[in-house]
Amino acid sequence: MSLPLEVDVTLPDGTKVQQPTGLFINNEFVKSKSGATLDSINPSTGEVNSAVYAAEEEDIDIAVAAARKSFKSWKKSTGVDRGNLLFKFADLLEKNKDLLAALEAWDSGKAKYTNAIFDVEEAIRVFRYYAGWADKIQGKLIQNDPKKLAYTIHEPIGVCGQIIPWNYPILMAVWKIAPAVAAGNTLVLKTSEITPLSLLHLGKLWVEAGFPAGVLNIVTGYGAVAGNALASHLDVDKIAFTGSTATGRLIQKAASSNLKAVTLECGGKSPLIVMPDADIEQAVKWAAIGIMTNQGQVCTSTSRIYAHEDIYDDFVKKFADHVLAEYKQGNVFGQDSVVGPQISKVHHDKIMSYIDIGKKEGAKVVIGGEKNEEGDLKNGYFIKPTIFSDCKPDMRIINEEIFGPVVAVSKFKTDEEVLEWANQTDYGLGASIFTKDIVRAHQFAADLEAGMVWINSSNDSDLHVPFGGVKMSGFGRELGEYGLTMYTQAKAVHVNMGTIL
Repeated sequence: MSLPLEVDVTLPDGTKVQQPTGLFINNEFVKSKSGATLDSINPSTGEVNSAVYAAEEEDIDIAVAAARKSFKSWKKSTGVDRGNLLFKFADLLEKNKDLLAALEAWDSGKAKYTNAIFDVEEAIRVFRYYAGWADKIQGKLIQNDPKKLAYTIHEPIGVCGQIIPWNYPILMAVWKIAPAVAAGNTLVLKTSEITPLSLLHLGKLWVEAGFPAGVLNIVTGYGAVAGNALASHLDVDKIAFTGSTATGRLIQKAASSNLKAVTLECGGKSPLIVMPDADIEQAVKWAAIGIMTNQGQVCTSTSRIYAHEDIYDDFVKKFADHVLAEYKQGNVFGQDSVVGPQISKVHHDKIMSYIDIGKKEGAKVVIGGEKNEEGDLKNGYFIKPTIFSDCKPDMRIINEEIFGPVVAVSKFKTDEEVLEWANQTDYGLGASIFTKDIVRAHQFAADLEAGMVWINSSNDSDLHVPFGGVKMSGFGRELGEYGLTMYTQAKAVHVNMGTIL
């Protein structure tokens, strides 16, 4: 029996929704050609939320063809018209904010009121920001010779494939959709196979906003099949990916099929440095935000902390006390729940294996270090917030991305020592330093090998400011004007105004 294209669902908080299950292609929900499906699992309970259709190579071909056909007219639309549609879509997101947050909580395990709702609110702001940019994409006049005129046109790249991770389904999608559409591109977006539900619901709002068919196509499917087909497709002009470094390597290799443009935002192991003159109370609060937000499932998580020996013991105690007091686990639809479950059993088990590694390596468990077995939480993938202390530079929990609510704290003596440790990993996404010494702060900002540095904060994302990394954390930028330029290419036009000598 085939899956219907829409199912009636009642969410745990009582929200009722007609949930799409089909692939969103050409402004319609359709079945996969093979009839293949996949299950969305509730990480709070381990139960199936809903089945959805799973795209295979033939489905990707159809979605890309729809985007290519739409691009012929969409690229000629005015910036004003594109901006107006993006503003209208942002208004629809706001109207449906509570529903989308509930879907995110249900599907990805985010706490609705202390996590998911903020993702949706930020998505609304991002759409409005790029809606304002849509009619301001301009080239330059270059006139260095009276006999010659040259100018540039910033054109859309074309059909863009976008591959989204499971940790921020709506927000990571919006970071890519909004600038790409504002610049005049058309898209095929692949959701994570783990968290497809909220993005499929966006398709309904996209049609309601009035966008032409084919501008945005949303497909669910497995990375090895649908993701590879999209990244290697010869009629896709650009691929934008957010996810693990290992998968990023595969994406870049697949994209070489036609040398398509690539933007990669991959893994991280961001350091947080606490200097002896730091405001300890602020460092503690930001350090907790930097690792416990979104269950530690954040690429920029400040998952290794270096505290100066003069304040080390005080910092560790206050940090542990703060996390225990403020980062509660519970029903993700509860008002006070902050730290939800890990996304899947596979990921839960991976994190637990790293906790075991840390213990065997000799790190001290300050708090946590185990699965949460309290009440109904035992049925889900909940891991207690975990702090390791007395960590050494060569430990795996210091150098490898765990992607969970697990942080390794180390003690340092000198600036030179901590800078070397901060830069020792293959990653380079974010870095944080706490100090009242403005000279030291800016020196470290220059010397830290990271795409983003936070001074006296952590994971302080701002939609106006570029986001991205260096080294094995990827390349290219999202957000701000820099994010917009990733979806345009400059064409030079030469005009001869003289004669050949």
